[in-house]
Amino acid sequence: MWKRVSDLLGMIKFSHTLFALPFAILGALLAASGPSGVRGGVREWVGILLCMATARSAAMAFNRLVDREFDAANPRTAGRHLPAGTLSVRSVAIFTVVNCVLFVGATSLFLPNRLPLILSIPVLLWLLGYSYAKRFTSLPHLWLGAALMLAPMSAWIALRGDFGWPPLWLGLAVLFWVTGFDVIYACQDEAHDRSVGLRSLPARLGARRALRVAAMLHAATVVCLVALWRVYPMGSIFLGAVALVALLLAYEHAIVRPDDLSRVNQAFFQVNIAISIGLMIAGGLDLWAAAR
Repeated sequence: MWKRVSDLLGMIKFSHTLFALPFAILGALLAASGPSGVRGGVREWVGILLCMATARSAAMAFNRLVDREFDAANPRTAGRHLPAGTLSVRSVAIFTVVNCVLFVGATSLFLPNRLPLILSIPVLLWLLGYSYAKRFTSLPHLWLGAALMLAPMSAWIALRGDFGWPPLWLGLAVLFWVTGFDVIYACQDEAHDRSVGLRSLPARLGARRALRVAAMLHAATVVCLVALWRVYPMGSIFLGAVALVALLLAYEHAIVRPDDLSRVNQAFFQVNIAISIGLMIAGGLDLWAAAR
């Protein structure tokens, strides 16, 4: 049983939850701070964490299911759990359904207003729909960015039951950030995607031009973070973190070149985890200092 659990968590790359979870926490911190903030208790915060974990697990498992034949044909992904036979289609399908049910249940049992429950099915459909995006659009990266954009926006809605500029600017920052780094990641499969008829920005434009688009998207990320700093307003700690994010994104583009993609995984995982966790910590410290 423990081996099966370990394989399932490995299949969905559970550690990559660190890309979106810090932004969900930051969105909740923004919602809970200020004179009109709704702080919520342990139950609400547990609900947000459960929703994040189960929604992402369902989306990743579903992606592995529908892409298993493409993964088997790609040398880079042929060793994944389903193509390699480590996990069965049945077990992954059950895992997907269980996480979908847990996600909807968490919105109903743990969160303080009915909006999360009402929106839970549309959100799930969007998350699961990403798995088919490469079949009909060259912008699946934008679809993925929009999926992770929902994390901070949904956390705000879960606590407050309304919407505003702070979650929108934070969500847009996540949208451009994720879309940009997914374009970088997709450069590894440029030739394979073309050969099997899958669509992506690198497959359509080539790696060189796709990387330029990713750089523009990451510049937009910084602009949105500065806008969040202005409208909330955040303090000097967060602004310093935004400056550091700009440097990290510049470093990410410096180490990935069209003729040398050997450091894509370093850019994808290490740099982006530092960005998400760093912004969460800086934002939390700023909000804590303002409340004192």
